[in-house]
Amino acid sequence: MEDKIKFEMEFPIHASPQLLYQYISTPSGLSEWFAENVNSRGELFKFIWDGAEEQAKLVSKKSGERVKFRWLDDEDTSYYFEMRIQVDEITKDVSVMITDFAEEDEVDEAKMLWDNQITDLKQVLGSA
Repeated sequence: MEDKIKFEMEFPIHASPQLLYQYISTPSGLSEWFAENVNSRGELFKFIWDGAEEQAKLVSKKSGERVKFRWLDDEDTSYYFEMRIQVDEITKDVSVMITDFAEEDEVDEAKMLWDNQITDLKQVLGSA
């Protein structure tokens, strides 16, 4: 298996950090934009798209700030995906920072997927 490449993306979002955190950290919030359905049992989250299921473990979270997941397929690796809320101290602008990993030939596709996901999130938040 080839090494995956880490990439980061920033998406400005017009929403309060508190509201945004609910959408990136809870099964009900995530199922509104990230996957068709999301269930969790403790630290284990099950994401469902078009009948396909992926499971991820909640590796860490900081209330109101960030959540970090690791796909069970990547369990013995250092790969993860993280959604972090960043607030500019001066302008108070809010952004969602995405950190993820993809194989070299899939980075553009992964970025496009995040673009689409965050577009859905903005629509749900009424910030599009």
